Amino acid sequence: MALKAESVSPNWELTQLLDIFPLPIRQSLVRLPHLETIIEVVLDLGRAPEARFESDFVYLSETPVSPEDIAHVCSRISGFGADNRAGIEQTLHRISAIRNRTGKIVGLTCRVGRAVYGTIDIILDVLRSGKSICLLGRPGVGKTTMLRECARVLASDRKRVVIVDSSNEIAGDSDIPHPGIGTARRMQVPDPALQHAVMIEAVENHMPEVVVIDEIGTEAEAAAARTIAERGVTLIATAHGQTLENLLMNPTLSDLLGGISAVTLSDEEARRRGTRKTVLERKQPPTFDILVEIHDRDRLAIHKSVADVVDATLRGYQPQPEIRQRGASGEVAILQEAEPESMPLVVESIEGVALEREEGQRPLSIFPYGVSRSKIERAIHNLRLGASIARTWDDADVVFALKSLERKGQPKLKQIAAENVPIYAIKTNTTTQIQLALRDVFRLGSIDHEEIAMREAEEAIYQVMLTSQAIELSPQTSYVRRMQHQMAEKHRLHSRSTGLEPNRRVRIYRGGE
Repeated sequence: MALKAESVSPNWELTQLLDIFPLPIRQSLVRLPHLETIIEVVLDLGRAPEARFESDFVYLSETPVSPEDIAHVCSRISGFGADNRAGIEQTLHRISAIRNRTGKIVGLTCRVGRAVYGTIDIILDVLRSGKSICLLGRPGVGKTTMLRECARVLASDRKRVVIVDSSNEIAGDSDIPHPGIGTARRMQVPDPALQHAVMIEAVENHMPEVVVIDEIGTEAEAAAARTIAERGVTLIATAHGQTLENLLMNPTLSDLLGGISAVTLSDEEARRRGTRKTVLERKQPPTFDILVEIHDRDRLAIHKSVADVVDATLRGYQPQPEIRQRGASGEVAILQEAEPESMPLVVESIEGVALEREEGQRPLSIFPYGVSRSKIERAIHNLRLGASIARTWDDADVVFALKSLERKGQPKLKQIAAENVPIYAIKTNTTTQIQLALRDVFRLGSIDHEEIAMREAEEAIYQVMLTSQAIELSPQTSYVRRMQHQMAEKHRLHSRSTGLEPNRRVRIYRGGE
């Protein structure tokens, strides 16, 4: 069934944007051959104005942007909010300000807003399932456009839909919502920091069946989303991240997928699973039932059961989502069926580089001896290698062992060596060190030292937030240590440098030390 909507003319909306610019810039814009595909106009003080397209940009003038040009634009738009965003009445355009240290505006990003109808044909059956849906994708891929269309279609199905519009990007910068949301209702947010409060207010005061939210990004907003879901209201939202794994590894937002906790297994259960005694498991039911990864405007990956996918991921499987693609004529094809648990964590090696193994041979099998199985799996996934975990050493092509155990001359390691199974010694039980060993095994070459150090810090931060146990990083230069301190501070953790040069290193902890 065609999804139709009444709307104002897109040309009229583009004209409204052009009218805010000084005459020379406006004339340059009008002369552009593909003006209808423009994404944004950038005005930075002292630089030439730019028109940006999806994969290119052009300068609009050789004359640098002046304070008067910026003042001219600001006088023709609504006032900037606490998030430094403004708009144009009855349009979806967004103008964002860059300020100097004194608060003066020295740059403007004028993003073109468009209501594109029919963008959710590709997930219409999923949308009408009545389940909560989370949309993920990189900036500019069309998440907000799709979210707006979701609200309109559900409202046309006679659902009570309320949009929590943090920066007026979904329903436009006007007290009268843009026609692009149909009959859905919109609640504006006075300050982005208060979005979570408006989310709860929407449920308590207006009895919605569906709440639509753009960009859940804070712990408070994640908690509010869970509260809404527990009250039986359907959630349609976007969140920061591109894939389910991004969200799962984000300490702030992982609760949207049920959260992760460390669980200690009995000896018998650990042997049955073939894992260490401490494993990661999902803490609670996820806030969202379905997760959609937006690869581009015409290609999506759909995880239809978030709970099952998260459980499979934590058990060491690479979930296989349903892949859908829209063709040139608008038909939707399913390129891959979903299999939440059937695919072990094995993918092709980077650009075909791997050990000299025959084509079609089974993936390289690794047996961990004193090394974390889950960290090996994560390292394999990070490097996108063709490898799997062996349950016993005699089934393995290679053994990864801690160097400290190798030095102690463990009898089993001697037995393994006697059977001519290669043993790779791992310096420390971290994903970073395991990735270095994998690169050696697969002959991938080295990677930048700073990148290794920052990956190690990122992993340590995740572990500290999960277990509250302090972790010391490898010795680094003062420059790298400073970057590691900044990363810890960003995640609201404490850090300090310890030791003497050249072995001075960063210690990351929760506090109280």
